[in-house]
Amino acid sequence: MASAWWPCLILALLSGLAASGFPRSPSRQLGKRSLPEGVVNGIEVYSTKINCKVTSRFAHNVVTTRAVNRADTAKEVSFDVELPKTAFITNFTLTIDGVTYPGNVKEKEVAKKQYEKAVSQGKTAGLVKASGRKLEKFTVSVNVAAGSKVTFELTYEELLKRHKGKYEMYLKVQPKQLVKHFEIEADIFEPQGISTLDAEASFITNDLLGSALTKSFSGKKGRVTFKPSMDQQRSCPTCTESLLNGDFIITYDVNRESPANVQIVNGYFVHFFAPQGLPVVPKNVVFVIDVSGSMHGRKMEQTRDALLKILEDMKEDDYLNFILFSGDVTTWKDTLVQATPENIEEARTFVKNINDQGMTNINDGLLRGINMLNKAREEHKVPERSTSIVIMLTDGDANVGESRPEKIQENVRNAIGGKFPLYNLGFGNNLNYNFLENMALENHGVARRIYEDSDANLQLQGFYEEVANPLLTSVEVEYPENAIQDLTQNAYKHFYDGSEIVVAGRLVDEDMNNFKADVKGHGAINDLTFTEEVDMKEMEKALREQDYIFGNYIERLWAYLTIEQLLEKRKNAHGEEKENLTAQALELSLKYHFVTPLTSMVVTKPEDNEDQTAIADKPGEGPADTDVARSMAYLTSYQPPQTPYYYVDGDPHFIIQVPQKDDAICFNIDEEPGTVLRLIQDPITGLTVNGQIIGEKGDNPDSKTRKTYFGKLGIANAHMDFRMEVTPEKIALWNGAAQSTFSWLDTVTTTQDGLSVTINRKKNMVVSFGDGVTFVVVLHQVWKKHPVHQDFLGFYVVDSHRMSAQTHGLLGQFFHPLDFKVSDIHPGSDPTKPDATMVVKNHRLTVTRGSQKDYRKDVSVGTKVACWFVHNNGQGLIDGVHSDYIVPDLF
Repeated sequence: MASAWWPCLILALLSGLAASGFPRSPSRQLGKRSLPEGVVNGIEVYSTKINCKVTSRFAHNVVTTRAVNRADTAKEVSFDVELPKTAFITNFTLTIDGVTYPGNVKEKEVAKKQYEKAVSQGKTAGLVKASGRKLEKFTVSVNVAAGSKVTFELTYEELLKRHKGKYEMYLKVQPKQLVKHFEIEADIFEPQGISTLDAEASFITNDLLGSALTKSFSGKKGRVTFKPSMDQQRSCPTCTESLLNGDFIITYDVNRESPANVQIVNGYFVHFFAPQGLPVVPKNVVFVIDVSGSMHGRKMEQTRDALLKILEDMKEDDYLNFILFSGDVTTWKDTLVQATPENIEEARTFVKNINDQGMTNINDGLLRGINMLNKAREEHKVPERSTSIVIMLTDGDANVGESRPEKIQENVRNAIGGKFPLYNLGFGNNLNYNFLENMALENHGVARRIYEDSDANLQLQGFYEEVANPLLTSVEVEYPENAIQDLTQNAYKHFYDGSEIVVAGRLVDEDMNNFKADVKGHGAINDLTFTEEVDMKEMEKALREQDYIFGNYIERLWAYLTIEQLLEKRKNAHGEEKENLTAQALELSLKYHFVTPLTSMVVTKPEDNEDQTAIADKPGEGPADTDVARSMAYLTSYQPPQTPYYYVDGDPHFIIQVPQKDDAICFNIDEEPGTVLRLIQDPITGLTVNGQIIGEKGDNPDSKTRKTYFGKLGIANAHMDFRMEVTPEKIALWNGAAQSTFSWLDTVTTTQDGLSVTINRKKNMVVSFGDGVTFVVVLHQVWKKHPVHQDFLGFYVVDSHRMSAQTHGLLGQFFHPLDFKVSDIHPGSDPTKPDATMVVKNHRLTVTRGSQKDYRKDVSVGTKVACWFVHNNGQGLIDGVHSDYIVPDLF
């Protein structure tokens, strides 16, 4: 199978990684029959693989679990994966006994409306929900017949962010039972070269980990594998429980001979910037601390512990102050003071005596701190080359003084005036986190939730360490004028030691020979400009390591970063601006198949002889009690949309369903083998479908009963430069000149830019062009030694609502509403098939009642479809005559 251009099909890669692709099964007891080890309640999970590839920080992860039902009855199997909140799911497939049910990403509202009717009947189930600090949980369950096998495969992607000098990939490992083949495999490719690579597991001792874990790196490549045998998975030598339950963390960093690195692939570029060895810019920090009654006890104690530790880390060039707010506001000092040893000692005494009291006046607390920083700067009380920061910690909502969130936001925005960042730390769950986040984002900062736990003081310290060492302020990344488009954020208030600035975009001219990028910023001593010159030819040579790189990784990295930043901007936008940001983020989410807060993954799966559909949404970071509610999935009986369908199958029998009449019209086309007929042509969407006729073996042209069929189909989209040729032997796809070939023995789904192709082994193939155009090709196979018949194809249009009014062709002309009247029904030459008069398109025709077969559900038997048969090659029903639809070749 060639695979020149199917990015979602082939490679998988890793992110701040969390996965536990492990089925759970219900607790029904089995009989006493002996079963293989590792079987729990009849379900054997015989393989779980987490395959991760990281290319230039962009992580692509595939979690695959295979299970078999060893019980005598059907069982429900559930698949759980915990993945990072910052990741986007890009694909999910469910394969049962070789048939694949793919997931499709749709606009959230479209998906919701489609299933709302069934949801109102109460059939709902949570599918993706927040799970702990860093993770959200994906769950899907399916009924599996006795003896049947099921494969779950989830793909997600993420850009790894650098924190404290390292990239971290975080996996949650929880198989819940012994697994015969359990494996984590991570391959890392970094053009800058890898400087450190490590892996550790929270659930296993280092000596046990040793033999199951391998890690190595050399030059640009690194690899980590974890393959515990079944004995190594046991919680004790004779136990059947698994000890694999906890965190598996991979950390690494890259060489930094140069402060910047630019990479370009297929006209998209990414620019990484992380200088080292610069002096730290002195900072002026105001800590605005909530001391209201709700901070009483452990929270207050942990806050004091964290502040004492932070004071130890303050540098003597720094300036600081503490503002405490409850019902009113108190300050440690009237102005900022330098962090001299004497002042730090005095600050320690002050912190030890902080006590909780009263209400929560966020507005006045923040404004006091901001005004103090502004005044210190205006009166030159702080060094000229210093930077200012406000860090606020609160555990609740404002309830005294100005308490309207939007008014507090406005006051804070006006007071800061874009001069320095605000960092908001929300302690616990009883607060309006969205308000804290929005206020931080619009003042160039971030918000962070501090979880109420034994390590809350370490969480607070950890956050401070991230912002403790600014190396540059007012950072701007510049590119040659008119050379770049669709640029992600390229201006930052601060660059902090241990972090990284990432900018991505598109080149206007892909053929340019060289490329220059400048990063400008204010340092502790002087203003700095870092210039990176890129030679495009050298770049191509350096990036030709195709065994590691999946071709469009920079384009997907750019899309990920762009969507993430559009969604952040959208949080504080209103009216038309918000609509535009939403539309842009939605368009990219659909194009690149990302599950974001604007889209849902729709999975249709078999359930008790009828299809069921589940929708996976991305949860938000809201109050604790709504974390689950924000992310419902809809599990409903699948109702096929009431759109008309059109198809051609068998001895070319064309069937046009007319839902308004609850009836159908059919006709045949009698042509010579080798003739190519135009089935669909839409000049607006660029779609065409043509079919070539084949005869029977040893075809006799004079035979009165000879049969012809479609033996070859050509599906093309001119706008996408895409072609597909389908025969009963194989399926060939071209994107431009790049070709991929599949056989009907494959079960595979491939997606790119709104196009999705799913081959269901030896049965059918589903081709979708975005939401609104879906074709199904059915494979008819006959006994290979049959003296007369040969394999052929059926072609079904199951969704055409996005095709234009100018669509034409033997099938395409009927995509527009069709009206007809039938009268004078009377016996015909065959007593079982009455004749009638039909008035259609201003023609009066004699038609005969008959039936054809719809083979979409069952290719061997088919479903009977009653229809009115129009004689003489559809004359009077089709526009013109049938020979008008003959074309010279498939494309």
